[in-house]
Amino acid sequence: MIKELDRNIWVSEQPLRYFGLNVGTRMTIIRLSHGELAIISPIQPTPEMVAQLGKLGEVGHIIAPNLYHYLFAEDFKKLYPKALFWATSGLKLKKPNYSIDRIIANDEGVLWNGLEHMFFDGFKTLDLRGFVPLNEWVFFHSLTRTLILTDAAFNFDESFPALTQFAARLIGGYKNLSPSLLERVATTEKERVRRSVEKILNWDFERVIMAHGSIVEENAKQQLKLGYEDFLGKPIHS
Repeated sequence: MIKELDRNIWVSEQPLRYFGLNVGTRMTIIRLSHGELAIISPIQPTPEMVAQLGKLGEVGHIIAPNLYHYLFAEDFKKLYPKALFWATSGLKLKKPNYSIDRIIANDEGVLWNGLEHMFFDGFKTLDLRGFVPLNEWVFFHSLTRTLILTDAAFNFDESFPALTQFAARLIGGYKNLSPSLLERVATTEKERVRRSVEKILNWDFERVIMAHGSIVEENAKQQLKLGYEDFLGKPIHS
């Protein structure tokens, strides 16, 4: 259920269908420098998962990193009432009954010592409501040189069903660490996105974890740069 990737960093995955496609979903678990666990993009907790988490440490932070990946954060909060439930801006308005403790801001580095974070400005997606902002925060675990994204990029490959592979070939994200056509159409403020990507590329990462797709273990910075250059239609300086 929980897979160790490196020192103090784990992932857990579950099936998920989106628009009829099997895209899977993934949460990331970080053991912070003071020993507490931070859960990024929580998936549905199970008794087996809770037992494994108990062996890793105490859950201190539950993080809903954008306006889509929040569905099971409240379930985690009920299991770990002493943990702080962090949410991106706008989620309190979207889900007023959720037990949100803090809104993520740019001045929380002391609380998340060893886990840097940044707001991905200007990034939008297309859904049934039209062009909507993701309000996504991205994270960097310096100890393991790991960038943690949610919906800012995808990377589907042969490990996914044929229909998912076919769709990814059409709309983007097939063996290519990049957003999809949905984000390409919806994102109109591309200069803001370019500046965000340049800031991300200042981090010294080698691995990228995303919520949907296969984790990139090597040369991830260059792959993300190329994916976003194609997305933006212009070079990115880093």
